[in-house]
Amino acid sequence: MSQSAIRILAVDDEPAIRRALRAPLLELGFQFTEASRGEEALQLLHSGAYDVVLLDINMPGIGGIETLRRIRAFAPRLPVLMLTVRDGEEEKVEALELGADDYVTKPFSTRELIARIRTAVRRVHAPARAEDAPIEIGEIKLIPSKRSVTKRGQAVHLTRKEFDILYCLMSRAGRVISYAKLLTAVWGADCREEVEYLRTFVRQLRKKIEDDPSKPVYLLTDVYVGYRFADAQMLQESGEAAAEVSEGSETAENVG
Repeated sequence: MSQSAIRILAVDDEPAIRRALRAPLLELGFQFTEASRGEEALQLLHSGAYDVVLLDINMPGIGGIETLRRIRAFAPRLPVLMLTVRDGEEEKVEALELGADDYVTKPFSTRELIARIRTAVRRVHAPARAEDAPIEIGEIKLIPSKRSVTKRGQAVHLTRKEFDILYCLMSRAGRVISYAKLLTAVWGADCREEVEYLRTFVRQLRKKIEDDPSKPVYLLTDVYVGYRFADAQMLQESGEAAAEVSEGSETAENVG
């Protein structure tokens, strides 16, 4: 799908946020519709077609969480990105558990938001990948059928649980996976509260796949929420951002 065809529905009760979103998105060729309440958004979704929803969590009326719940009842594959506040970790986790594709924390840069929109829409339209198909992202290649991982062609020796964690994250590259969901997938529902246990495994995994475990490029932390494995687009953009910073030309505009 071309960028100009992407139809965005932005739902936020703050007019200033909607105005700040509208100008750059329209300028870049996106189609932009706005709503100030969840109830209004649901009416628009039932009467029109959209490719992605930007949904504020904290709104009057039914609120963002309940709006998300109702969207998922009739549109399970529609990409939904939550607009959240910095200290709303519990709501972020709840939204992810209900099927939100991602979240962006206010204040956010226009560049970050657009990257997340593109990633979410691209993911929906990507062809289905077989569960045992190799996954290659950057210099990391994982082959599920052989339970093998290589970096720059060299074997990376992982324990069974390290491999399971990496597969869970790489097979959903670009998406944040909550601690509880990751623990359930690898250890079972009885262990969904064992966050410190998971962190220990992630630290060991970073030592094996990252050039500098203290500055991870692949296995990223969403603080208090979960982990995500960078996809190809994120790797490219992080490289470009690093180059801009080194040249002293970072000029991202914050919204929120």
